[in-house]
Amino acid sequence: MKNSIKLTDVVKKYKDFTLGEINLEIPCGFSTALIGSNGAGKTTLIDVMCRISGKNSGDITYFEKYKEADDNYVRNNIGYCASNNFFPAEWTSKNVAEVMEVAFDNFDRKKFVQLCEKMKLDTPDSKKKKKIMKLSDGNKMRLYLAAILARNTKFLILDEPASALDPLMRDMLCDMFREYLAEDEERSILFSTHNIADMEYATDYAVFMANGKIVEKGFVEELKEKYALVHGSADILSKVSDRLISYTGNKTMFEGIALTENRSQLEKYDIAIEVPTLQQLSVGILRKAEKDNEVK
Repeated sequence: MKNSIKLTDVVKKYKDFTLGEINLEIPCGFSTALIGSNGAGKTTLIDVMCRISGKNSGDITYFEKYKEADDNYVRNNIGYCASNNFFPAEWTSKNVAEVMEVAFDNFDRKKFVQLCEKMKLDTPDSKKKKKIMKLSDGNKMRLYLAAILARNTKFLILDEPASALDPLMRDMLCDMFREYLAEDEERSILFSTHNIADMEYATDYAVFMANGKIVEKGFVEELKEKYALVHGSADILSKVSDRLISYTGNKTMFEGIALTENRSQLEKYDIAIEVPTLQQLSVGILRKAEKDNEVK
């Protein structure tokens, strides 16, 4: 299987935080979610991928042959979007369109206008155009996304694109992801999130991060086969807790995540064993990672 980007032994060190070593391949042709709590290292990893900040060690390969993110092919075929302050606050949609046309050969102004209209934003030709500083956080992100999606790229890298969006717009974003991938089988998407609930429909592959490390990764359907959601009455918890990778509960009930390889042992008890949602899987995996870090 082809990959859009490959990271080998990548490390980025700050005074109070270290990312890595990161070994990761983002599969070509799919939408990948980079999942982790705030402070897990998601933005740092994306910044290193896009050469916003440099790495201390390791190698990054783009589209299986390019080593530099500023290579002309790589620059034109990656659509990067930060979570905030992506364009100067004084700009309007007209400024965005003018600069994107100069910066990228593959920017389609007509498509940008259509996306602005679809997302209920001022177009470059609107009589009155709000400056970015006057837009809500949600509308700022809509404008950023319109600018990126108006380019003919091979790989989107988006930092928390859904965090400021309302539920309806998050649903529309999922549809846009699917449309983007359907137009070219070699296209790929990587987006970071700390809450996957509304983006599960748009996720094919998941990468889980905690404390600067990758703690799990895989295609969603395969992960749902690897792990199971377990819940039952609190009085049974002590009998099965050693078979759970993580759990939470109260005086009456508990819920946790277990490896499906332990299913036969769990079935001995009066508990429910189900296929987890990606959100439930995320909580279980990240809870275990945080607990393991506390033990260290």
